[in-house]
This record gives sequence, C-alpha cells and structure tokens, in this order.
Amino acid sequence: MVNTPQVIGLEKKALPMRNFKLLLEYDGARYVGWQRQENGRSVQGEIEQALAQILQEPVSLLGAGRTDAGVHARGQVGNFRARTNILVDHIRGGLNGLLPDDITVHKAEEVPIEFHARYGAKGRLYSYSIVLSPSAIERHYSWYVKYSLNLESMARAAQLILGLHDFEPFSKANSGVAHYRCKVGRSAWVVQEMKLRYEVQADRFVHGMVRSLVGTMVDVGRGYLSLQDFESILAKMVGKKASVFAPAKGLVLERVFY
Repeated sequence: MVNTPQVIGLEKKALPMRNFKLLLEYDGARYVGWQRQENGRSVQGEIEQALAQILQEPVSLLGAGRTDAGVHARGQVGNFRARTNILVDHIRGGLNGLLPDDITVHKAEEVPIEFHARYGAKGRLYSYSIVLSPSAIERHYSWYVKYSLNLESMARAAQLILGLHDFEPFSKANSGVAHYRCKVGRSAWVVQEMKLRYEVQADRFVHGMVRSLVGTMVDVGRGYLSLQDFESILAKMVGKKASVFAPAKGLVLERVFY
C-alpha cells in the first residue's frame, strides 16, 4: 500500500517547474535585514516561511537587494521556483494573509524560468530621507540632522558621484565583492521644505554605499569636509576617508530595473 506523502511527492514531480516574481514592500525596523540569518528575524525568512505553508514544501526566495538591518523597501523584487498548480493570485493572497503587517506583496506574476531577481537586475534606485527639524512621525523613517546645512555644496557633491567610480571608500570593510566599480546614472538632493531626499540610481551598489555617501555629503553640508575633500575621498587619495554611515532608518530601496 502506497502512503499519501509518497503519492503527493510523485504528483509534485510530475508538475512543471515554475518561476514566480514578487514585488515587495516592507518596513525593515524589526528585521536584521533582508537576508536569512541565525541571529534574528529576516524579511526573506518571513516570506519563505509563509511560502512553505502555502506550497507545503521548503522554498528558497531570491532577492534583488540584500538590504541591511533597519533598511526599508517600497520596490524590492524577489523570485522563487516551485512545482505547483496553485494560481498566482492565490499565492499573493495567501502571502498577504500570512505575513506580518510590515511586509506586503504588491504583485505576483509568473516569469520565464531563467529569471533571477538579483543577477537579472539592470539597476536599482534608492532614496534617503533627512529631516531638518524634530518630527514625531518622521523619526522612524528619516535622519534628524540638527546642523545648518549648505544645500548647494551637498548638491555639487552629489553631482561628483555621477558616472563610473570605484566606491571602495564608501563601502563597509570586507564586503567580499570582486570589485567596487559602480556606474551612477542619478545622484541628486530634492528639497521639500524642512525635509531632504537623496535619490541615487546605479547599475549596482556595494555594501553600505548609500549610507556612507549620505553621511559624507552631510559632513560637506555642515562644513566639516570641503568639496575638495569629498572629491579626494572619491578618488581614493591616501589619508582621505569617508564619514560615518547615516542611520539605516532613512534608507529605502525604491525600485529595481530589469
């Protein structure tokens, strides 16, 4: 007599392998980051756990960007492969029913089997928010900078980032990447009354790059560093170092381009 689990296993093997793409939004405040880790809850881990309940088997979810602890996303993209006949809309609905309120699946679709959320990405857009006066609500999603800032100097520093550069000075140590070269297509500060928003788009980003750039540009704005200092850091001149990293809470992965 064949038991039920074996029958189910045989039925699954008979199904074609499918590839699913998810468009995700999340508040990263309560997570150790996107990537699954042993030292706490991760966004990837939460979604994989929910998918395992829906599909009744372990699932490996790939993400377009490995956001750090406390970093948020409005346009994170993930994909997973599974042998299932469940409708795509049912997967999205099931995920939103099982996931905590700080993770939302905006869209689910079936894509070609070769699609890869990370390696298929052509570019990513990040934003970073700063408030110039104390705010009860914005304190969770923005960096309050109490210094008087020279916005013109910060804007000029942002323009220096455009193009192809080696961003090792703006990366966390021991990032484990083959190289630090990134091509930046957009780098600009947007002023909104008492709020600043930095937008940066590039073909790739190295670990900690945006937060380091923001922290260093704020030091330019407050007069702690000159534009020449910033340019020297970007040029990897000996003795010139980037500033401290801006807090994670102001950083958002806005969009991934394919």
